Amino acid sequence: VFVVEREDGALGGFLETSIRYYADGCETRNVGYIEGWYVDPDLRLQSVGRSLVAAAEQWAREQGCREMASDCELSNEISLQAHLAIGYEEVERAIHFRKGLLE
Repeated sequence: VFVVEREDGALGGFLETSIRYYADGCETRNVGYIEGWYVDPDLRLQSVGRSLVAAAEQWAREQGCREMASDCELSNEISLQAHLAIGYEEVERAIHFRKGLLE
C-alpha cells in the first residue's frame, strides 16, 4: 500500500497494489494490479494520483512484472478519466453476475 500524507499528518490518498497471476487484457502472467486507488478531491489534478501509480508501477517492475492493470466501475467516470490520463488503455467492459445458493 502506498500512501500520501498531508502536511498535518492526515491521509490524503492511497493506492493498494498486488500481483495477480492473470488480468483481463494482459499478455503476460504475474501482472501488477491496482486493487484500490483514492485521492481526496482537494488533492486531485495535482499529480498526487499519478505519483501513487508511478510508485506502484516501479514496485511491480522490481517484482518482475512486465504489465500493470486496473479496473473501475462502469459508472465511475472520474476513475476512467484518471486511468486514461496516465497512459492506461481500456481493454474491455464486463458485467458481473451472482446467485445465492442457500435458498
